Amino acid sequence: MANLRAALIGLGSMGRNHARNLRALPDVDFVAAVDPQGDAYGVAGDVPVLADLDELIKLGVDYCVVAAPTALHGNIAEQLAGAGIHMLVEKPVAKDSATAQAMVDAFDKAGLVGAVGHIERYNPALQELKRRLEGGELGEIFQIATRRQGPFPARIADVGVVMDLASHDIDLTGFVTGREYDAISARTAHKSGREHEDLVAATGLLSGSLVSNHLVNWLSPQKERSTVVTGELGTFIASTLDADLTFHANGTVESQWDDIAHFRGMTEGDVIRYAFSKPEPLRTEHELFRDAVLGKEAAIVTLRDGLAAVRVCEAMLESAATGRTVELKG
Repeated sequence: MANLRAALIGLGSMGRNHARNLRALPDVDFVAAVDPQGDAYGVAGDVPVLADLDELIKLGVDYCVVAAPTALHGNIAEQLAGAGIHMLVEKPVAKDSATAQAMVDAFDKAGLVGAVGHIERYNPALQELKRRLEGGELGEIFQIATRRQGPFPARIADVGVVMDLASHDIDLTGFVTGREYDAISARTAHKSGREHEDLVAATGLLSGSLVSNHLVNWLSPQKERSTVVTGELGTFIASTLDADLTFHANGTVESQWDDIAHFRGMTEGDVIRYAFSKPEPLRTEHELFRDAVLGKEAAIVTLRDGLAAVRVCEAMLESAATGRTVELKG
């Protein structure tokens, strides 16, 4: 069986990482790239860099990885679906839910594989966290809290921190807990003089009355990516920067201090940092998408999953603009 012919649209900061993985992927030939700005990072190598998507479609490929600006995703997806080309598109899937829905419809109608690069799902720490939560190691889940902060990336110009960064936390929260958002309340701030928001604090309510908190900004010199899940048996802390997962167990030793013993809450127990395999998330994402294109069962993030994340992000922005909690049920 011949290798799949793959192409890359966008050779920017994220595109260069996709190029590296496409070149190393078994059963795939990286045959072309598209970027009207050329190959700024020198990652295309001997692969031709085309000026526009029409040239690529004429060349003939099986699938495309799209690492272009978010505002262009809808038009690119429409052209690829019309040409019968499968697509892995960077997150967020689109600039708004109307465009995302059109992308879902186009790929469903064409019978093509469409996936979104919500790469945090493939972070080993979150994969391990999900496995342990599904195994009941935390008992009932009470709360999930995420923190995602760091300096502003100058390459992002067409969306704010909600769509670009908070979309990660929205998607991973649903992924690790298996829940859907019922409501969201948020506040945003504009501190860097840009058109779009650069800070958001949000509180969500997921199915089963699970409470979530999300703190996201582009204003901190400290880069942080943490997910904390608290339940009846303790707390899991996942750091996706270094793919570490730590468990803080509730204590089983009774307190001999009368003043403290009157409080029937949790106590400190053992702390465990788990050891597990840590493959590169982007490589895992590429492998699973390739398998899906080949017709194999693969845990990809579908365009419909991406649409769900965009809808919650839009609800965040609506809540911040109106000062009201936005209901997402139905």
